Amino acid sequence: MLAGAALMGAAPASGAPRAVAVAPGIEYTHFDIRAAKGVTHAHVLSVDLRNRQVGVGLLYPGKVAARATVSRLATSAGAVAGINGDFFNNTETQHPGVAATGAPVGPAIAGGHALKAAVPKGQRFGPALPPGTSTLDVLGVTTDGTARLDRVALDGSVTTAGGVLPLRGLNQYALPVGSVGAFTTDWGSVSRLRAVCGTDTDRAAPCSTDTHEVLVENGRVVGSAGTPGSGAIAAGATVLVGREAGAQQLRKLSPGDAVEVRHLLVASTGIPYAFALGGYPVLRGGLPLPGLDNTTSAVRTAAGIADDGHRLLLLALDGAAAYRTGLTIAEVAAAMRDSGATDAFSLDGGGSSTLVARAPGTSTVTVRNHPSDGTERAVPNGIGLFTKP
Repeated sequence: MLAGAALMGAAPASGAPRAVAVAPGIEYTHFDIRAAKGVTHAHVLSVDLRNRQVGVGLLYPGKVAARATVSRLATSAGAVAGINGDFFNNTETQHPGVAATGAPVGPAIAGGHALKAAVPKGQRFGPALPPGTSTLDVLGVTTDGTARLDRVALDGSVTTAGGVLPLRGLNQYALPVGSVGAFTTDWGSVSRLRAVCGTDTDRAAPCSTDTHEVLVENGRVVGSAGTPGSGAIAAGATVLVGREAGAQQLRKLSPGDAVEVRHLLVASTGIPYAFALGGYPVLRGGLPLPGLDNTTSAVRTAAGIADDGHRLLLLALDGAAAYRTGLTIAEVAAAMRDSGATDAFSLDGGGSSTLVARAPGTSTVTVRNHPSDGTERAVPNGIGLFTKP
């Protein structure tokens, strides 16, 4: 438990926080928190989703396999504030010659459009997941403007003259063993080779040597290769990548063969999302998830949901040397609960933790916390806050 107050609760160590309006329905505040391993400093955005001038959306560089700083993402999108988002494929020391893609772990939806699906749990980058959670978990805002925690899974298929194959991947840096995955123009130009490396349970396992990819344009096969390639994918085209049994199925296809690729991201609640991104839950229904780590303190980023989904709290801790002890995941859940959140979601932390917001009277965002790397880290996505007419 926290030794002192948290977020919007009782007065923290440095006195009562003073909220500053960033835009209608969006407030920023910062203050100290006394945690078990020392004092840390919190930067928080409180978002009133009932306010019709407030918009929430995914910040990303325009492609799944790409990265940029939060301030650059927010500025290019016209956001008034934002924080960093999902964990991502940032290193590839286990696979010599294979470059990290920079792509995020979990599902991503932007403007109601499905950008990507989740990688297998064993291929995840980031700290160990709490029991009962998975890479399918998302924080999102529905098309009616309500914030929720949910799970989003891929529903897809590849139909050929020989039958129907299940589609097990969409623009993701790792495919399940024996599967076929689809890459679209949303992926970008980064190599697709990482998708066939590792296994469902061992991220560091060698890359598969039984692979094949097929290029589909206008519903027909127009090319193929034995190894996943790179380069931009034209709008409307799809590259199918297979490994093991999936590769064997793709080898049966020839130029001119008809192929229909279908893919949807489907929420477990059946509710459509305007925006969603990956991470993992730490608080549900006002209760911390069982098994949360209470020993490892670090700089964190998290999001909380309050007021029956009508208020969003975005938290990034300060990475300055004086505050770098941070919070444990259990303390993050407690801090969010003390703030009034009933649900909370952990996002990428450490050097990725960044919160940006416009100052009163300005037209561009500035970084409000101190990133622990000493400068902003490029990240694949984030949560952006916008004003609407």
